[in-house]
Amino acid sequence: MPIGLPAGSKIYLSLAPVDMRKGFDGLAAQVQHLLSRDPFSGHLFLFRSRCGDRLKALWWDGSGLCLFAKRLERGRFVWPQVKEGALTLTSAQLAMLVEGLDWRRAVVFNALPKPTAV
Repeated sequence: MPIGLPAGSKIYLSLAPVDMRKGFDGLAAQVQHLLSRDPFSGHLFLFRSRCGDRLKALWWDGSGLCLFAKRLERGRFVWPQVKEGALTLTSAQLAMLVEGLDWRRAVVFNALPKPTAV
């Protein structure tokens, strides 16, 4: 996804399948009511269709809502089995998800040991 999210922005993966006919207002309402989040916060919100081959992303860029969509021609987007709430993803996991890869296999190193010698 060729958008540069500002530092501190979070990426939320909505776990419940969404009707892909929803647009800006419908998805913003989903963010508010189902995820209890502010759709105008600058965070990125991801939604998947019931059959799993379509993805929509909603993002406030500071001047308006942006709506991105992708349809996989083969395969499905990898999504958790849980049907409510949201997960947060890293930007690397987002890149994998958008490519149709299994983002759950990405290894995140939170605290790497400091090297002692070079």
